[in-house]
Amino acid sequence: MTNFTDRHGISHPLPAPEAEAQVRADDRAHVFHSWSAQALIDPLPVAAGEGSTFWDYQGNAYLDFSSQLVNLNLGHQHPDLVAAIQQQAGRLATIQPSIANDVRGELARLIAEVAPDGLEKVFFTNGGAEANEYAVRMARQSTGRRKVLSMYRSYHGSTSTAISLTGDPRRWANDGVDNGTVRFFGPYLYRSPFHAETPEQESERALAHLEQTIQLEGPQTIAAIIIETVVGTNGVLVPPPGYLQGVRALCDRYGIVYIADEVMVGFGRLGEWFGVDAFDAKPDLITFAKGVNSGYVPLGGVVISERIAAAFDTLPFAGGLTYSGHPLACAAGVATFEVFRRDGILERVRDLGERIVEPTLRAWAESHPSVGEVRGRGLFWAIELVRDRETREPLVPFNASGADAAPMGAFAAAAKKAGVWPFTHFNRVHVAPPLVISEDDLVRGLAAIDGALAVADEAAAG
Repeated sequence: MTNFTDRHGISHPLPAPEAEAQVRADDRAHVFHSWSAQALIDPLPVAAGEGSTFWDYQGNAYLDFSSQLVNLNLGHQHPDLVAAIQQQAGRLATIQPSIANDVRGELARLIAEVAPDGLEKVFFTNGGAEANEYAVRMARQSTGRRKVLSMYRSYHGSTSTAISLTGDPRRWANDGVDNGTVRFFGPYLYRSPFHAETPEQESERALAHLEQTIQLEGPQTIAAIIIETVVGTNGVLVPPPGYLQGVRALCDRYGIVYIADEVMVGFGRLGEWFGVDAFDAKPDLITFAKGVNSGYVPLGGVVISERIAAAFDTLPFAGGLTYSGHPLACAAGVATFEVFRRDGILERVRDLGERIVEPTLRAWAESHPSVGEVRGRGLFWAIELVRDRETREPLVPFNASGADAAPMGAFAAAAKKAGVWPFTHFNRVHVAPPLVISEDDLVRGLAAIDGALAVADEAAAG
């Protein structure tokens, strides 16, 4: 029987390798997977996880360089989060949201204490898509307006309004479910739609484009602008200097609600409690999920400004969820705050990002012909792969599939063979390991990706 060793050096048995066959059979016969052509996939059965590593049934170990879906900020099987869930389940496993609950209230207070000044209340949801749905609902109900502006190259979730806000190909099959959305171009200097040559130019021109969109759509019709503080799956696009402050100013000028989607970057991914703290921007609503409790039990929510919360002091808010602020999820969230503070998680994320990740990736931009640009912050980075650095032609076409996507598939296979589970999207590799990853594992994982980039170099040369 194969064993794995936990962070304390204790050995644990994995399930018998032959158990994998039943897992595969059940999955293929009965599980309907998201975003997939069901007959064309072959999901890996995973037997166990610990810290930054997970194991398959054959005992192969993978460093989790995607934190699953950029949610496992405190890693697999963190003992404090597991214990918090166990203790809560032993006392009060669930309670409806209309009843006050200690861990729900404590977590809301802890979140409000680290949010920007003036955001004092929290509406809990079951995940990030619902958080964005309800933030939009709050903006529409409090302003009496309908339209919401969102970026191309964005992802806000797959429920009806959230997918309509999304600005990537996942929206295409779902177009028309919410006709109150309008898209605009956000800043992306490497492929600037504004022909900018500096970050300052990109910021200025992107803001001018956004204001023109507001004017042409009619400011009095626009309830909200929703922006991922750092665009996540669609490129780890870090806003240039002054951009988010400029968005805040436009929202103030036209009476528009500014929603910061922090589902992916909130709770430490950038080395800050909330990503907006890194850019000195203050939204009206902040949506969160993922890192608030590392997804151990589904949880998301909206942090609400006093102004918007006051709109519902005597007007009932038209929305609710059976499992809003579930005690098991909130208990894991409270434990997350304790771990962050005790172990200095924000400080170590900033340190590892600045001292290890950034210089390593910058060096790749010199040593690998296929690396067009690297960008990011904290433990959230993207490596944009190209066929030609001069023309910036992507290594694979936009939204590539099948044979067109083969170079990225070959890269991913090489990384997995070297023991790293990577995050790839279109022509990019994202670096987003758990925030608790050891320095040795981080260096080892980066070395594996460095080696796998040789495959991308060959594809670019071919």
